[in-house]
Amino acid sequence: MSASTAPAWPAQGTPEHPDPMRVVVTGATGRLGRALISALSDAPFCGPLGPLAWTRADLDLDEPEPGPLLARDRPEVVIHCAAWTDVDACARDPETARRRNGDATGVLAEACAAAGTDLVLVSTNEVFDGRRTDGRGYGPADPTGPINPYGASKLLGEERASAAFARGAAGRAQLGIVRTAWLYGPPGNDFPSKLLAAADRSRAAGEPLRAVADEIGSPTYAADLAEAIVELVGSGDVAGTHHVVNTGIASRAAWARELIRLTGLPVTLEEVPAATWPRASTPPRWAVLEPTPLPGGEPLRPWQSALADYLPTLLRSRVGAR
Repeated sequence: MSASTAPAWPAQGTPEHPDPMRVVVTGATGRLGRALISALSDAPFCGPLGPLAWTRADLDLDEPEPGPLLARDRPEVVIHCAAWTDVDACARDPETARRRNGDATGVLAEACAAAGTDLVLVSTNEVFDGRRTDGRGYGPADPTGPINPYGASKLLGEERASAAFARGAAGRAQLGIVRTAWLYGPPGNDFPSKLLAAADRSRAAGEPLRAVADEIGSPTYAADLAEAIVELVGSGDVAGTHHVVNTGIASRAAWARELIRLTGLPVTLEEVPAATWPRASTPPRWAVLEPTPLPGGEPLRPWQSALADYLPTLLRSRVGAR
């Protein structure tokens, strides 16, 4: 499935969707939040008014108070994208990471369970240690074991949410956990945009562009992930842990090489180890997730196709940044 081939939803007024569904997106101004607002606006089950957007002004992860918001908006589903995703900053301040990604998620989950509201929690491949050597992606049943504070804080959020719904949710409220990896897309400041900026600097200096060869993952386009989450919500059954990534795997260097091929930039690529650039955070070397089936049965498209679709937006933003 791709962002350009969205699933055919049942029309409003059918037994599947007799009334518009109220869907809230937290972190609505972030990368995935923006993509979800756009995708949900085209989903007939949301009705003519579309989704509800909660920004930081509504739900502050440092002092979350979701109860009044849920009472005000009465959503059937909350898609929780809001998080502190700066992995190096999380490594420098693990307590804040724990508070924002773990404790705040638990507070939201408790409120959703009590209100009978489905919760879709967006999580990460970094709940795994990345030490797998058999060439397979991590599945939902594989043991977790984060090796950095960001991954630990996101796993804590998963655990707090699971505990909240396990204690009992009103009505038929469900918890869905959607893990993804190496997310990119508008509004930029992602790996592709940083890579192109580094390529410009390398060309100006007459040096090769260096890219990491020993980190392997699942590059995932935010627009495609958003369509998959909308498909999941539209099915009426969000329960369980879902791994949602574009198909195929790549090293950071392979991702860079494909981007150079697409842009035609005259730059030489040099593959280097991750140790070339010491970081506050230790990223998993094997960041590959095994995709789980979506309700429609169609997997997300290959990461190369998604990257090619992103290219015009990426190049426009690059021109604007000059």
